[in-house]
Amino acid sequence: MIELHDDPRSVALALRGVRKVFGNKVAVDNLSLDIPRGALYGVVGPNGAGKTTSLAMATGLLRPDAGEAYIAGHNTWEEPELVRQKMGLLIDDAPYFDRLSGPEILAFTGGLRGMDPDTIARRGEELLDALGLVEAADTPIGEYSAGMTKKILLAVAMIHNPEVLILDEPLESVDPVSGKLIQDILRAYVGAGGTVVISSHVMELIEGLCDYVAIIDRGTVRTAGHVDEVRNGRRLSDVFVELVGGASLKEGSLGWLGGRDHV
Repeated sequence: MIELHDDPRSVALALRGVRKVFGNKVAVDNLSLDIPRGALYGVVGPNGAGKTTSLAMATGLLRPDAGEAYIAGHNTWEEPELVRQKMGLLIDDAPYFDRLSGPEILAFTGGLRGMDPDTIARRGEELLDALGLVEAADTPIGEYSAGMTKKILLAVAMIHNPEVLILDEPLESVDPVSGKLIQDILRAYVGAGGTVVISSHVMELIEGLCDYVAIIDRGTVRTAGHVDEVRNGRRLSDVFVELVGGASLKEGSLGWLGGRDHV
């Protein structure tokens, strides 16, 4: 089911034989993956599976020990400036300038991207309005809630209209109403020709939102393809557990829970 193109530059994101070792632990082991242009693509895996490390190597945040990465037809490590122009990135727990307001961080980001001030202002207003952040326009980001912070960082990733949008847990800490809005925005973005890559632990999100999915475990791709092909008539969560394994409660364990005896 895992298919790779002969030319990694022909797809939105490509990894070819990437490997990363931390001490004695192999985090990513000769991993290869293609994400087609115009896809809403989910990347899932258990904690420590290597999915975040793989995306960090794809986007230039972490240099691989071996292998190559491409974003929108450009080699991440040989053409870093072009890659930064072509992608938007939201990485969980990434540092940001929390003393700036929403409009200020969008203006700062747009300036770094070489955008003209009028375009930055127009797009910034539209993004803040769409994401429900207009009322917080004068508030420093450091005073935002977790959900508001996630939304402004999404706006930062989108301000320059990148070809590829790479999002790590984009809906974590986001309320259901805002979550639906963000999903609508991402669908519209893909409908207009963009590519979205989402890393998430939430199977229901990937199953309901994405067209394609890759399941990563122990630093390798266990399966990848269209969601319907990967599921093959089952729930994605069941396929996930089957491939990566899962713990089960031993018979009789915690039997005291809910009982009437108390110490």
